[in-house]
Amino acid sequence: MRNIKLVTGEYYHVYNRGVDHRQIVSDNEDSRRFMLGLDFFNTTRPIGSIYEYSLLKERPTKSPLVNIIAYCLNPNHFHLILEQLEDNGISIFLKSLTGGYTKYFNNKNKRTGSLLQGTFKAKHVNDNDYLVHLSAYVNLNDKLHQLGNLVSKLVRSSFGEYTVDAKLALCKKEIILDQFKDKADYKKYCDSVLPDMIAKRADYKELEHLMFD
Repeated sequence: MRNIKLVTGEYYHVYNRGVDHRQIVSDNEDSRRFMLGLDFFNTTRPIGSIYEYSLLKERPTKSPLVNIIAYCLNPNHFHLILEQLEDNGISIFLKSLTGGYTKYFNNKNKRTGSLLQGTFKAKHVNDNDYLVHLSAYVNLNDKLHQLGNLVSKLVRSSFGEYTVDAKLALCKKEIILDQFKDKADYKKYCDSVLPDMIAKRADYKELEHLMFD
């Protein structure tokens, strides 16, 4: 159970991993389905299933539960930076996102039971320097773990949104990018902090262990 209250208007680092450290995505279709959930379930208006929503000829105007600041889906865990826009918005969004994805994954793989390790974890982002550094940590999270070529193909990260004109734009990036001259300047910042994050990889692993206990 989380020991912090999720307050509307505040920013949070939200994360979870596969139960028993298992992979939660096994192919590109899984990664695509998780990303669809990030987009479609971020609404105050119930949509039913993603399949039902995809059949609508005219989709209703979205009223988002959260602003997605950054994300990284790794093979066995995910990280999100979220700003809560509605009371209980983060909890509602994560319940729909992870519940819908678990149902999809279990049906596909003919399995039952939990896919993720309990309730999602959340940490309050309480100052701007932390928010900027955390954006790099999340955007580059797959680089931090130095994944092999095979599983790295399953990763989906918002780093592309921050550094190039990506077609998919889920993130509310202005709070980060407005603090840099341009996208190239932000990329330069990320490149500069990555070696230190990799060097402190053992510290991050210990922190991750504590956060998930």
